[in-house]
Amino acid sequence: MTGETAANRATPRRRRADAERNVATIIDAALDGILAGGEVNMAALARAAGVSRVTLYTHFPTREALLEAVVDRAIADAKELVSELRLDDGPPQEALSRLLRSQWRTLDRYRTLYALAATDLPPPRLRALHAPLFGRVAKLISRGQADGEFRTDLPRSWLVASVYGLMHQAAEEVNAGRLSARKAGDTVTATVLSALAG
Repeated sequence: MTGETAANRATPRRRRADAERNVATIIDAALDGILAGGEVNMAALARAAGVSRVTLYTHFPTREALLEAVVDRAIADAKELVSELRLDDGPPQEALSRLLRSQWRTLDRYRTLYALAATDLPPPRLRALHAPLFGRVAKLISRGQADGEFRTDLPRSWLVASVYGLMHQAAEEVNAGRLSARKAGDTVTATVLSALAG
């Protein structure tokens, strides 16, 4: 293999690595800006990320595509925290309580992002992005139903949707100043467990 051939083979890998770094930098800059209360202005974001507008639009052709990627990053953070909760241990009510409090802390951190995404992304798309988290709640509800702790008279899919509806309603109440962020996790947890009680 000639030196030229080896260099040519290495170039695509280097470009992929550069592209991955650019994507991560852009998402980081967008998330920082949103959490600071800013809007997603593509030109300003390119400057903040230290990339050209051409690079930004190559990776994220629309504002919505970028917003989806930022939401996906936040949900990946939530999934990582959930993996540490040992949700298969203990009674379903206790496990669900741990999950809800953990999810509230994550949602509270990303409340500004949620408010923006809820306005700018279609509801079916936003729900699809949350699907990885729905599965953990559904599994816990299923376990609680099998143990007789959670109600079985309503569809499981409806109960899961209700859990996330209450979580996001709590975020809206906190954003509107009608609910304390410090109390919201306990409020949501108590409401959900009461609604699910068998």
